[in-house]
Amino acid sequence: MEKYNLLLVDDDPFILEGIGEDLESNGYQVTCASSGESAVQLLESTHFDLVITDLVMGRTNGIQVLEKAKGLDSDIQVIILTGYGDIDSAIEALRSQADDFLLKPCESQEMLFRVKNCLEKQELTRKINLYQKILPMCCVCKKIRDDSNRQPGTGEWITIEMFIHEQAKLEITSSYCPDCAQKTMAEFTRKRV
Repeated sequence: MEKYNLLLVDDDPFILEGIGEDLESNGYQVTCASSGESAVQLLESTHFDLVITDLVMGRTNGIQVLEKAKGLDSDIQVIILTGYGDIDSAIEALRSQADDFLLKPCESQEMLFRVKNCLEKQELTRKINLYQKILPMCCVCKKIRDDSNRQPGTGEWITIEMFIHEQAKLEITSSYCPDCAQKTMAEFTRKRV
């Protein structure tokens, strides 16, 4: 199992200790922060895959921690954990791009299930982002499939020159690189002899 780096944020030391030990015993690397302010400092200096944050804390609340985390890394997963189970706070958290919302107290298995789901979602998102950066090119004719503004895999096959012209808005001029120029000159010379 990959060693995921989690940030656990809560102003209740019993929550930090209990949930933190439970996550660590299941193979996660856990860093604890006892306030929103210290969580923000940690987010600015350390990479985390997932943040589990209490909603209601001192000066910096869970929504502010969530917004800071997403502002630094849009792929980071954030679970809001709260003892205040009103619908308004859940809606606010989800509108702020929380990936999950859990009520305290929660069962250990439920927390582990939610953490696992968030990390799986993150891995899928990373794979999709990686695949979107791959440019399909025919290995024979070197045409490129242009999926711009189309369902992936259904784009038109076009020449490299046309792709560069349309996507990069550059004009193409024909020329020779030094190796091709030397080969062409050698062939030309050999044919004349």
